[in-house]
Amino acid sequence: MAFHYVGGERDQLFLLPVSMRDWLDEGHLAWFVIDVVERVDLTKFHARYRLGGAGRPPYDPKMMLALLFYAYATGMRSSRRIEAACRTDAAFRVIAGGAAPDHSTLAEFVVVHEAAIKDVFFDVLRLCAVAGLVPVERLALDGTKMAADAALDQNRSAQWIRDEVARVVAGAIATDAAEDAEAGLLGFEQLPVDLATKAGRVARLNAALAQLEAVEAAARAEADEKAARAQQAAAEGRKLNGRKPKGPQARLARAEADHAAAVARAEAKAAARAAKEQAAQARGHKVAGRAPGPGTGVERAAAALEAARAAAQDAPEPEPGAANVTDPDSRMMKVPDGFVQGYNAQAMVNERQVVVARDVTQDANDVGQFTPMLRATEESLARAGVTEPVGVVTGDAGYWSEANATAQGPDRLIATQKDWKQRQAARALGTTTGPPPDGATPLEAMEHRLRTPEGAAAYATRSHTVEPVFANSKENRGFRGFRRRGLEAVRSEWSLMMTVQNLRKLYDHLAGGGAGFAVT
Repeated sequence: MAFHYVGGERDQLFLLPVSMRDWLDEGHLAWFVIDVVERVDLTKFHARYRLGGAGRPPYDPKMMLALLFYAYATGMRSSRRIEAACRTDAAFRVIAGGAAPDHSTLAEFVVVHEAAIKDVFFDVLRLCAVAGLVPVERLALDGTKMAADAALDQNRSAQWIRDEVARVVAGAIATDAAEDAEAGLLGFEQLPVDLATKAGRVARLNAALAQLEAVEAAARAEADEKAARAQQAAAEGRKLNGRKPKGPQARLARAEADHAAAVARAEAKAAARAAKEQAAQARGHKVAGRAPGPGTGVERAAAALEAARAAAQDAPEPEPGAANVTDPDSRMMKVPDGFVQGYNAQAMVNERQVVVARDVTQDANDVGQFTPMLRATEESLARAGVTEPVGVVTGDAGYWSEANATAQGPDRLIATQKDWKQRQAARALGTTTGPPPDGATPLEAMEHRLRTPEGAAAYATRSHTVEPVFANSKENRGFRGFRRRGLEAVRSEWSLMMTVQNLRKLYDHLAGGGAGFAVT
């Protein structure tokens, strides 16, 4: 008895023309992406091209942007893989309409339309707002370290960079001299490999040197500002609060200011005592108590000053800073398992895990990003047509400072210490109610609010608001680093990632809610 199977008839001819509409289900993500791009403002994309004219026409920006959206939404960023998918994957073939853009064309599209891609974020956010996905009663701010397209071992000192520039330029001059002696191919001179591209090695080296000089100048300015504040505090007889400087010379300047402040306080006390004694003597009385001496405060400040002087004398010459010669805009940043050469990517997220504002910074610390992200959120919501005021913004201890706690803007809950320490302190101190006590410092007021049931509940929403957005991008889509180089380039790439995050949230909302896939 013969076996009976259902097999494919690969040589069967179709009696009717094939329609791409039959390749994918009506609710497929690809159709949704096409619908979304139809409602995106492409004016800036079209402005890059000329009307008519000779030569091969460019690919439609609408099709190219839809390809990018779908590729990123499915965890694909390689332009070569996208090109291959346009030939083999039904969804990509539908979006491309049977075209197969070359990988270099896809890569060039991302570069040429860098600014326009950033603005698309607002269009998709507006669609999310129309669908009711942008409530702003509670927002959470956080940052994540994203690897740059550069290696840690490519950080170099300023002197190394200068020597390398001299070496490359000398090599170019020697090559030119050698080629001048004999005719090149077809009479043309060929540049050395190091200088063959527009963004050649010398340009990158000079950019790295400029970054290094800018960072060192900023560090000097910051140190001078701190020293001036310490001197001003010393002149007023008060000790400057805050963290001690790290460098031995900066520590010495701080110790000198602290000692001067201690002496000034002691002298002020002695002058007050003398004035009091003189007034009492005129009345024929005596002042009770002993006259103040130098005091332990002056002694401690003097001992600290001597220790700082000894440390400054024994300290070796400070090591020069370093800049990355592959991506000069990137920075070395601390992560839980060591260091990464990269950037600090920021996102403001609502309770529906929709990103309402995004940015990328070179600063490894989050504390300086709080007020800029508040401004970015205000601008972003305005451009998306969201008029409701922001309720409360939550941030982890990385954003804590008195300046951030008291800055203008919406209400905020910022942890004053790491989460596990915050929970430990809450268990030890117990809960509280009501407003902060009168006269409380910003730190005491924030800790009081975080221990109230309302404050604790609002802050607890962080864990399921912003952190899953980063996990989704890094773990599910594999976006652990950037593929492009330069601050503005990675800002555009991060914006595209967060746009796709919102697009998927909109797709899941409309699909799960039974509202179909029509985008209004």
